[in-house]
Amino acid sequence: MIDISGLPIPENAPAPGSCIRIETPEPGLAVVILDPPHRSLAVLDLPLMRDLSTAIDELATTPDLRGVVITGRDPMAFAAGADIDAIESLRDPALTQRMISVGQDLFNRIAQLGQRGVHTVAAVGGSVPGGAYELSLACRTIIIADDPKSRIGLPETQLGILPAWGGCQRLPRRIGVPAALDAILKGRLLPAKTAHRKGLVDRLTPPEYLVRVACDVAMGRTRVRRKSRGIWKWLVDRNPLALGVIGVQVQKTIQKQTRGNYPAAPAAARLVTWAPLRPLKSGLASEGFEGARLGSGDVCKNLVRIFKMMEGAKRLGKTADGASPARIERGAVLGAGVMGGEIASLMAEKGIATRLFDISPAGLDAALIQHRTDIAKKLKRRRLLPYQHDEALDRLDVSGELVGFGRTQFAIEAVAERIEVKRKVFGELASLVSSDTILATNTSSLSVTAIAEGLPNPERVVGVHFFNPVKRMPLVEIVRGEHTSEAAVTAAATYALRLGKTPVVVADVAGFLVNRLLGPYLDEALRLYDSGVSPRRIEQLARRFGMPMGPFRLLDEVGLDIAAHAAASLQAAYGERMTPSTVIQPLLDAGHLGKKTGDGFYVHLSFKPHVSKEFSSDLGRLARPHSAQEEFLSDQEITDRMMLAMLGEAARCVEEDVVASPSDLDLATIFGMGFPPFRGGLLRWADSLGAKEVIRRMEHCASAIESLPSPERRERFVVPEIFRTLDREGRGFHDS
Repeated sequence: MIDISGLPIPENAPAPGSCIRIETPEPGLAVVILDPPHRSLAVLDLPLMRDLSTAIDELATTPDLRGVVITGRDPMAFAAGADIDAIESLRDPALTQRMISVGQDLFNRIAQLGQRGVHTVAAVGGSVPGGAYELSLACRTIIIADDPKSRIGLPETQLGILPAWGGCQRLPRRIGVPAALDAILKGRLLPAKTAHRKGLVDRLTPPEYLVRVACDVAMGRTRVRRKSRGIWKWLVDRNPLALGVIGVQVQKTIQKQTRGNYPAAPAAARLVTWAPLRPLKSGLASEGFEGARLGSGDVCKNLVRIFKMMEGAKRLGKTADGASPARIERGAVLGAGVMGGEIASLMAEKGIATRLFDISPAGLDAALIQHRTDIAKKLKRRRLLPYQHDEALDRLDVSGELVGFGRTQFAIEAVAERIEVKRKVFGELASLVSSDTILATNTSSLSVTAIAEGLPNPERVVGVHFFNPVKRMPLVEIVRGEHTSEAAVTAAATYALRLGKTPVVVADVAGFLVNRLLGPYLDEALRLYDSGVSPRRIEQLARRFGMPMGPFRLLDEVGLDIAAHAAASLQAAYGERMTPSTVIQPLLDAGHLGKKTGDGFYVHLSFKPHVSKEFSSDLGRLARPHSAQEEFLSDQEITDRMMLAMLGEAARCVEEDVVASPSDLDLATIFGMGFPPFRGGLLRWADSLGAKEVIRRMEHCASAIESLPSPERRERFVVPEIFRTLDREGRGFHDS
């Protein structure tokens, strides 16, 4: 039995020996079943690994043993990977390395069974991520259930760690260095057929035959041929010169993509690149060292926390008693503009029979063409099967009249951003649908409560705010109006989850959450430019902080007219601290609205495949800075101006209960505005600074601005009272 004393063990850990069942369906064959009583799905936590270790020790001394099959309690339920809670709790590198050693030693003993003539087979199905796949790699043969729900791979780098239970060593030996680098650095879970084609698994079989086929393979009645690397094994995997070139190029690509903020990727790349030329023992030792360093670091903790927040968001789709709302089979979208068309297309793709309404035939035609184009691309890229492609096309119907909506369960409007238009459309629709049909609005600036006024059953009206582009942006804000029922909020969250989005529930306030936070950030960037700071320097500092794009690029993407309208709405609601800069008004007057017009802060050329890096030559003429008073600010001061303006507003949102928790706010900032995940979210970043330091920096910004020609912006740096409370109590937003 392995020693797990001092390591993080679940509070509900069962008695030793209860997590594993061993069946012997015939002489010489053992079927090891992962069946922990304390988990609905097996997790490779310490109790299970302890019991698996004991089982392997017993099998190693079993005479006449010919085959071992390791599987889950159900063909589609193998294991969920390593214990995320344990990873999150480990801060000591020595303890982290000890936990890694537990897994490495266990999987080595499974591999050693094969060295004494026992054919080991992993019979897996469902989601098989990370440690669960590393367990499979320790077996001689991997057989996966051929089912759409089966996914397999090594996603550890997405959590700031690396596959340290042998994944960085065994996968390149199995499929070659280039393919292993692609699998580990991208961290995707691959469908069963794709995994088989790439060599990650050895055979596909229907779920109902999974264990039977695995037993036949283990006993030699059925042979499985592993895909051979052929000559490439020697030209690449055993060629130091080729591996050196690959290693240099991969590290350059990683640095360009991550800017050094995600240390797991370069560490994993180094291990994988040279794995075939190193003894396994030496490679595993390096895995353990790197894994302990990364697993105990802040980036890992922040990314694991984000993963857990995403899992927590899924609970929004359940009622208070844990039940799921009725499944949405029929939906409607009102408005066939860019947003409405994309929402309708996504609904149809995700299995909802959708009717799209618009009074414009041209708008409906454009939406249908775009839907067919998007679905065809996914078919071509093998993200959809032919039958899924056909069904997605069939599920989208269009109408120029409000007819055929009687059976609609969920309707969302994306019509013009005018309250009288939205009320009129909802009023007409309400007379056609049942009283419990959810009426959702995609408004980004209007009050959900105001939209619901005068409508029958206003409790079913809820905000469902998508971000543009709909199919790429992962966040959806669920806006709870004054009369919105809990059932409507749950239904809206379920709908968002069905579309593959992450929902966050927010209050019905001006700007909701994300736009309210973006407002002062973007405006502060404009004011810095207006005071003489180079726009290129502002962009570079924002990206150096970790933002996916600079504020001026973001303004061009959003549209300068849309940004100006949002800024005016925020000022009307929140007063002086949201007073917008006037520097872009000449650009607006000249029709330079950003990407959609080809010219804003940047030049956007439709025939260029990549985004232009050149600022518009019209900036100096149309949007000329008014002064050079802040030209000589330090990099830290410029970064603070932008980020603290946003942080101050975030603190006010917490004070006003705009979101249920600081974690919800962090999740929204990451998925809604691209706040750097390695920092853990806006409020987690504040906690890393400490309340005292935040107060000092905000007060410095406020005093420096006071003498400038536009002192009203000083208001955004007035320290919210919550920071002073946190400072007095010596805690952060996320401390209990």
